[in-house]
Amino acid sequence: MADAIAAIDNDEAPDKETLKAAVRELLRALAAKAPGHSVEVRVPPYGAVQCVEGPRHRRGTPPNVVECHPVVFVELAAGRLAFADAVAAGRVSASGQRADLTEVLPLTGPHGEPLDAPEEDDA
Repeated sequence: MADAIAAIDNDEAPDKETLKAAVRELLRALAAKAPGHSVEVRVPPYGAVQCVEGPRHRRGTPPNVVECHPVVFVELAAGRLAFADAVAAGRVSASGQRADLTEVLPLTGPHGEPLDAPEEDDA
C-alpha cells in the first residue's frame, strides 16, 4: 500500500498489481473500520465491500452506493483527498442518504500505516 501512496504522491501511476493490492487491502480496512451492510463501496475492477451500520440491503442494487476509480480510492483512504471534495469534483459517485464516508476516512496515516499502528520514531 505504501508503494501505491508514494507513486500517487509523486504524480506517478502505481503499477497495476501494486494498485490492486492497495485497493483490496484498503477495502478490507474500510469494512473493518465501519462494519455493516448499508453502503456498498465499489472500486472497479478491483473490488467492492458493504460497510456502515444501518438497514441491510438484500436484493438488487443497494440504495447507498459509493463508486470511484482505484487511484481516487487510495487518495481518499490515505487522506490525500477529502470525500466531499471528491464528490463535488465528480471524482466519486455517491448515491443514497448514507453514502457519505467522511466520518470513516482516512484509513491510513501519511505513509500508508494503519491509523491504529504506533508511529515510528524518526530519530
